[in-house]
Amino acid sequence: MLKGHFESAGASIEYGATGCLFPVDELDATVLQYRDAQIALDDVNGSDVIVVAPTSLATSYFLTQHALTAIPVDSLSTAVQTQLANELDDPVDTFELIQIGKWNRDSPNHSLTEFTSV
Repeated sequence: MLKGHFESAGASIEYGATGCLFPVDELDATVLQYRDAQIALDDVNGSDVIVVAPTSLATSYFLTQHALTAIPVDSLSTAVQTQLANELDDPVDTFELIQIGKWNRDSPNHSLTEFTSV
């Protein structure tokens, strides 16, 4: 099962309203990706997370293929926070992180010897 805060998120913003977050590499904020993002998201309650939600099949594919990203809300510029606040019912500063993408599946560690015949 895919992990993440998609079911427990405190809020979601449709992908089309989050243009100010993309591309994340050019964002003037703290951007955690891959394992660092997983650790950060695991350490917060789902109600403290804003999830970027797909609006179509194309945006769903894009977000699924996007590296798991966690962006601390307090690291965003005031202008970006204001743009996001316009899309939310609650004040943006009541949230800790923004999640883009999904966690990978958990899989057990395997030794290469398991896959060789002796």
